[in-house]
Amino acid sequence: MSTALDGRPADTAGRPFTLAPWVAGLGLAAVALAGLCLGTPFVSPQNLLSIAPDSIAHVVVWELRVPRVLIGLLGGAAIGTAGLLLQESLRNPLAVPEMLGVSTGAALAVSVCVVWALPVPPPLYPLAGLLGAALGGLATLAAARSGRSAGGVLLIGAAVSTAIQALLLAVMATADRLQYDMLFRYLVGSLSGLMWEQTARTLPWFAVAIPLIVLCVPALGLLRLGDDAAASLGSRVNRARLGVLAVATLLIGAVTGPCGPIAWVGFLAPVVARRLRPHAGVRSWLPWSAALGALVTMTADVAARLAFAPVETPLGAWTALAGVLTGAVLLRKRGSA
Repeated sequence: MSTALDGRPADTAGRPFTLAPWVAGLGLAAVALAGLCLGTPFVSPQNLLSIAPDSIAHVVVWELRVPRVLIGLLGGAAIGTAGLLLQESLRNPLAVPEMLGVSTGAALAVSVCVVWALPVPPPLYPLAGLLGAALGGLATLAAARSGRSAGGVLLIGAAVSTAIQALLLAVMATADRLQYDMLFRYLVGSLSGLMWEQTARTLPWFAVAIPLIVLCVPALGLLRLGDDAAASLGSRVNRARLGVLAVATLLIGAVTGPCGPIAWVGFLAPVVARRLRPHAGVRSWLPWSAALGALVTMTADVAARLAFAPVETPLGAWTALAGVLTGAVLLRKRGSA
C-alpha cells in the first residue's frame, strides 16, 4: 500500500472522492451570494451586475458588501489553514490560534490605541491590530525557542496568551463607557465596517503567506512522524516547528488585525477536514481546511447580519456556537465508537 508523506495511507489512485468538492464549491458560492444579496436593500443575484451606478444599492453592494465578503472568505480560509498548521505541527487537535498570543496581541494593540487616545486615526486601527498580532506571535515564538517538545510549545503559547490577556483586561479597566462599547464588537470578532481600504491592506499578507504554506507541507509531513523520527530523517525539528508556527502567526495576524479574534474557526475547519478524508495527509487537508474555514466564517457572518436585523450580532458569537456544537458532536461520536 502506498503512503502519503505524513505516514498515512494514500488514497487509491483514480478513486473518485464522492461529491464533497462540488458540495463545498456550491456552498461557498451560495454563502457569497447571500452575503452580497441579502439585507437592506435586497438585490437579486441576476441584478448584481446591472445595478444603477448612482443608486444606494450600488454603494451598499460594491462599497460595503463586496469587500466584506472578500475578507470573510479569505480570512476564514486563512484561519482554517492556520488552525491546521498549528494542530499538525504541535500534534494536538486542541492547538488553536487563540493559544499563540496572536489574537490577544491584536486586541491589546487596538485597546491601547482607543483607551489611551494614541495619535492613531480610527481607519488605521486594523493596521495597529495587525502589528499587535505580529508582536504577540513573536513573543510566543521567542519564548518557544526553549521548547523541546510539541506539548512544551503549546504550553508556552498558552502562558504568553494568558499574560497578554491580563494586560488587555488591565487596559480595558481604565476605559470609559464609550470606549468600552467601541471595543466590544472588535474583541468578539466582526466584519462590520470593512471597506476596500482595509481589504487593500490585508490582501498582500495573504499573497505572501501562500508560498510559505506550500513550503510548510514537507516539514509537517516529517513532524507528524514524531520528533525523534523526524530528527533521524535529518529534520531540524525545533527550527521546522518554529517556521510553521511563524507562518500560522502571519495568517492569524492578517485576519485578526482588521476583523478581531474569530473564535473556533481554527479548531473547527481542520477537525472536519480530517473527518472528510481520514486516510489522507496534510497536502489534502490544507485546501479542505481553507474551504471549510471560509464556509463557516461567511455563514456565520450572514447569520450575524440577518438573524436579529436591523441589529447586527457579533460574528465571533456565531463561530463559537458552531465550533462548540460541532466539537460536542464529534466528541460524542468518538466516545461511542
